[in-house]
Amino acid sequence: MKILKFEDLIAWQKAQDIAVDVYMSFTELKDWSFKDQIYRAVVSISNNIAEGFDRQSKKEFVRFLYISLGSNSEVKSMIYLAQRLNYLNKINADMLIEQSREVSKIIRGLIKSLQPPNND
Repeated sequence: MKILKFEDLIAWQKAQDIAVDVYMSFTELKDWSFKDQIYRAVVSISNNIAEGFDRQSKKEFVRFLYISLGSNSEVKSMIYLAQRLNYLNKINADMLIEQSREVSKIIRGLIKSLQPPNND
């Protein structure tokens, strides 16, 4: 089955899910700079998947998927920090970390599927 729009990509869907959950987790936070940074990073995950998909080039798509992976890692790092700063409890932090890991695995799988096989 050929995917015709980015909205059909599981990676994009899961990235949107974690974005919603991050937004909901920090709505009451008064540390505006922390909140702004994690919000920007989490939104960047799905936005880069979408932008790369619509570039209509596998090479460009892969490049944007790597950017998306970087944003996902930034979010995960900030979740660890949020827990240490008591902005999140352990249960919520663990849930978001697991979502981040899942998004990472899916994006890595998508990258692998787009790259030519390694014929070493």
